[in-house]
Amino acid sequence: MQTPKKIAIVGSGLVGSLLAIYLKKAGHTVHIYDRSPDIRQIQFSGRSINLAMSNRGWKALDGVGVGDAVREIAIPMDKRAIHLVDDLKFQNYGQEGECIYSISRGTLNRKMIDLAEEAGADFFFEQKIWDVTLTTATLHIGETERGAWEERQYDLVFGADGAFSRIRHRMQRQSMFNYSQEFLNIGYKELNIPANADGSHKLDKNSFHIWPRGEYMLIALSNLDGSFTCTLFMPFEGENSFASLNDRKEVEAFFEKNFPDSVEVIPNLAEDFFKNPTSTLVTMKCYPWTYTDKIALIGDACHAIVPFYGQGMNAGFEDITVLNEMILKYGDDWERVFSEYQKSRKPNADAIAELSYRNFVEMGTKTADDKFLLQKKIEKWFSDKHPDKWIPLYSRVTFSDRPYVEALALGDFQNAIMEKVLKMDNIETIWDSAAVENKILELLQSQ
Repeated sequence: MQTPKKIAIVGSGLVGSLLAIYLKKAGHTVHIYDRSPDIRQIQFSGRSINLAMSNRGWKALDGVGVGDAVREIAIPMDKRAIHLVDDLKFQNYGQEGECIYSISRGTLNRKMIDLAEEAGADFFFEQKIWDVTLTTATLHIGETERGAWEERQYDLVFGADGAFSRIRHRMQRQSMFNYSQEFLNIGYKELNIPANADGSHKLDKNSFHIWPRGEYMLIALSNLDGSFTCTLFMPFEGENSFASLNDRKEVEAFFEKNFPDSVEVIPNLAEDFFKNPTSTLVTMKCYPWTYTDKIALIGDACHAIVPFYGQGMNAGFEDITVLNEMILKYGDDWERVFSEYQKSRKPNADAIAELSYRNFVEMGTKTADDKFLLQKKIEKWFSDKHPDKWIPLYSRVTFSDRPYVEALALGDFQNAIMEKVLKMDNIETIWDSAAVENKILELLQSQ
């Protein structure tokens, strides 16, 4: 057991709340600060992408005994539903029984705060943290950045305050602190498919729905109340872009032409389009993530990624799993805990950032491409026959907890093999033949 410490977590989002449960169960005093009001008291909508919980997330939740409470608010999705302009195709995610889970961000965040309070953590909402003294783990809180500040001292401070973290902002002012942020020229906007009058879902609730259109796309994930949270991803500028849709008529005509089967299920399309904000997508990287034995960044505060692998929350939760492993290993040596935690996580955070960016290209263009669908079919067929020799990249990221770094490297290797296989004569007709199987086995040997 560790010696009990007084610990502050800045940020009451998903990662901050789960971290609080781990630290409380380890015997620490835990205070969580957030500049926003208590999300449980306010209506939450208009700026969210539903979450896709997968193995890494469940591992972190189950590791502290709260997985089952979250399963009650999750809907399993075992396949993609790919809406082409004139066709609908289904593509299974993994082996029989393997699913990702749709959860509304607002619903999960409320649940996590409840669970952290039950574990004994104290929340302080509408408390603005403007600065932190790194050497003494002292928070500086006040109404305004220029006004009077109150100081609160802790033994340790965790920055779980997201991509634009104030705690990281202070760390950036040190020498030898590396930091980069890169915005996509693609933004997103939330739309909504309401439930049928009887509360049932208008589309298959156990599918991740995607309308791939190259530069832009629409996705939809189911909610418990029968609705779907939809997200439209589009360039900010250009021909098919947010800038090109200026009035109700243009929006309706655009959807009619490009997403015809979505029009009848999104009744408030134009209202939602103009009411909900257009949000940005950023990849943020930094290092180091910690300062001596006093300060540590976690989740999006140290590795914000784009959402196209559904791994942002899962990667943040995995940070906690790894941090907890270091705590169990090194006990009261917090400097060692922090040092080993960042060394373990940084390469994996970079790998999932790269994979997430690539998956945007995959979701937007390749899911509608026959060659890509054939590649997926061959991979699934081969991995069913040789599960010890081939785990598809998506399954390696989503249905395992092997390091992201490994998934990236092996994914590149497998892709090089598939490029050769797809060049075989008549591959469309011989894809499930012994010749193809032997070719893949031979290429695997040659690594």
